[in-house]
Amino acid sequence: MADFITRRPIWSLLILIAVALVLWLVFALWTPGMEAMFGRKRVFLSALFNGITLGALYFLVASGFTLIFGLMRNVNLAHGSLYLFGGYIGYSVGHLTGSWLVALVVAFLVVALAGVLMQVLLFRWMEGQDLRQTLVTIALSIIVADLLLWSYGGDTFQVTTPDWLSGPVTLPFIVGMRSSGEAVMMTYPFVRIAILIGAIIVGVAMWLALNRTRIGMLVRAGVDDRDILSATGVRVQLIFVMVFAFGAGLAGLAGVVGGTFQSLQPGEDTKILLSSLVVVIVGGMGSIPGAAMGALIVGLAEQFGSVYMPTYAVMLTFIIMVAVLAVRPQGLAAGR
Repeated sequence: MADFITRRPIWSLLILIAVALVLWLVFALWTPGMEAMFGRKRVFLSALFNGITLGALYFLVASGFTLIFGLMRNVNLAHGSLYLFGGYIGYSVGHLTGSWLVALVVAFLVVALAGVLMQVLLFRWMEGQDLRQTLVTIALSIIVADLLLWSYGGDTFQVTTPDWLSGPVTLPFIVGMRSSGEAVMMTYPFVRIAILIGAIIVGVAMWLALNRTRIGMLVRAGVDDRDILSATGVRVQLIFVMVFAFGAGLAGLAGVVGGTFQSLQPGEDTKILLSSLVVVIVGGMGSIPGAAMGALIVGLAEQFGSVYMPTYAVMLTFIIMVAVLAVRPQGLAAGR
């Protein structure tokens, strides 16, 4: 962060001003003129928090994608199918057991096992062949999507929210004033807050594992020079299988999370894959902080776009991606 401020003081100042403006809009009492400009404060805050929590979901998916694609150089365009597969597994397990946590764990483990099979049976034999990996994983995603459609049909499903995550929580933000002068505080679904906290914990743990542990050092060394690392006696293929499994498992876990506060239906795999690609490109391949930054930007862009410019909301995220590629092709936080 200090290096970014030193090298880009103007951008740092603009970001600081933007953050200060958002905080002022969040905590200030809105005047009629502000409501005429931005709409009701409740709508603005809902879009803000929906964007942040949607960004948390995108981060869970994109963090696994950036491990596989950005760090290991494996082009896995079936990552969205792993998300949808994990969501359906979580729905089925939750329906059978009645436990959301069991569904979460089982989805992670099953999709992680699928990731192991993909790495051992496919990617191990296509190392460095980006075009072949792309074509094979596109074909795999189509096959998986058809199998899921055959198994679950075209209906929309939603993972049942557990009782301890149900209901709203009152946040310390004033959204209006009653005629009696009493402040009206914002309420927000507790499940979205819990998912945001969980995504932050996962992100911090992943960053610490990659940058402060021996296994993280071995992963980065294996990406840079696999032959030298193998010569030291390290089982590089085993490490890569573990990393691929973890990245795939995160996609499955995110499928349960997404199915909890959104829905599961055919086509969600393509949508989440495109969002993950945009997140990784904006944030920078192989960067966990970059994935978090990109997911936050994309989530906020989608939600604010749907509220304030619904006609152009679909284009907004791709405009952001093009702008980042034009100014900083390696991504906002590449190499961190």
